[in-house]
Amino acid sequence: MSIEIPEPDQTIMQRRAEILAGLSEIVHADCLITRQEECRAYEADALTAYRRIPMAVVLPTTTQQVSEIVKFCQAHQVKIVPRGAGTSLAGGALPVEDGIILGVSRMTQILDIDYANRTAKVQAGVTNINITNAVAPDGFFYAPDPSSQLACTIAGNIAMNSGGAHCLKYGVTTNNILGLTLVLMDGTIVTLGGDHLDSESYDLLGLIIGSEGQLGIVTEATVRILAQAEGARPMLMGFQSPKEAGACVAAIIGSGIIPVAIEYMDKPAIKVCEDFAHAGYPLDVEALLIIEVEGSDQEMQDLLERITEIAQDYHPSLCKISQSEAESSRIWLGRKSAFGAMGRISDYMCMDGTIPTGTLPHVLERIDQIVKSHGLGVANIFHAGDGNLHPLILYNINDPKECQSAEKAGAEILKLCVEVGGCLSGEHGVGIEKRDLMTEQFTQKDLDQQMAIKSALDPHWLLNPVKVFPLQGRPQPQKA
Repeated sequence: MSIEIPEPDQTIMQRRAEILAGLSEIVHADCLITRQEECRAYEADALTAYRRIPMAVVLPTTTQQVSEIVKFCQAHQVKIVPRGAGTSLAGGALPVEDGIILGVSRMTQILDIDYANRTAKVQAGVTNINITNAVAPDGFFYAPDPSSQLACTIAGNIAMNSGGAHCLKYGVTTNNILGLTLVLMDGTIVTLGGDHLDSESYDLLGLIIGSEGQLGIVTEATVRILAQAEGARPMLMGFQSPKEAGACVAAIIGSGIIPVAIEYMDKPAIKVCEDFAHAGYPLDVEALLIIEVEGSDQEMQDLLERITEIAQDYHPSLCKISQSEAESSRIWLGRKSAFGAMGRISDYMCMDGTIPTGTLPHVLERIDQIVKSHGLGVANIFHAGDGNLHPLILYNINDPKECQSAEKAGAEILKLCVEVGGCLSGEHGVGIEKRDLMTEQFTQKDLDQQMAIKSALDPHWLLNPVKVFPLQGRPQPQKA
């Protein structure tokens, strides 16, 4: 999976002073970062193997400023990489050296909360967790909960259609967004949807959510907020083989029971997370499921009993139900801290394929074989309930041979996901990481149609260039 990034356009670089002068007329001086050492903070996202320093970083505070910046960039043919908090794991926010970063980190206002209609309107730079924090005192929450929810912005969640542990019951970002304010590449400000469940005409929200900043820049969002459940309770279920754990997940889903979450960890992940969070995870099992249900005490008890009964056919060596809110918090602290905890012991490349849940036992076995064939290790931590895999390929980022091996192993895993009926990405997006694998999932006609939409909304291909679509076979951008 070789990732190529074009060399800087020297003409653009020579016009740098003119471009920076123009941008300085749109935003305040403290919202424009031009010094190379300060721009270096934006040189990568969470896919840290690849780095580029942008020409400048612009941090607008209003939709109108975004519109003016975009108009200026189109007029001067300056590339734009939209950025939330930089937590992308697929290189989606990786800069280009002949373009700017347009970050939404200063757009952090919660504009309106409407409990009667169960909506909140927020600027795109509001962090995921802060939506819930704003409404939690009144008994509400925002459902999508990526592991990076303390840092990631709603803009990034929209760009990648993020999910999280609780998306099994409540859905991913696209199921929880009702309206968007979007700035198109010509500076036009448009409103899609609103504070109602279904919009008339074409599903333009569905087009924008998950489009990775290719079609426009989201500046505001109207999100759905939900009433908190009466209660929630997780249980830990340990198995002596990943195959049995995977089969148990498929059986639970196949029974018609939809827990709030079913999360999976294998033995390497269990140990790392337990050492970090002291969550009470068992260290003598090969695979661990965290299964959470919610409702009244009686409802939760009934669901946990039914799940435990189903699991008996797969010989769990541990079934432990949380007995307190403090214990439940520790269980989820371990899971939410998993990626950071793994980073304490090894560099890793995090994959993000999805598969039908019935293929989970086979796919887990093949992932282990694939990674071992490249001489590397793997830790599996993922959303098992909806088949969204996150195998962490462990390697040394300072060893070029191991970097290459990790990329090859990752490509083979993603191809496997497509082969069994899944897809390349569940919530991390395509970015640059999976760009050259798009032909594994889509025909050239499929890609041509997608790129035709891109060309219609961004005719000069200035928005988040060199991402998503393979470099070969792209249409020639229109001349300014």
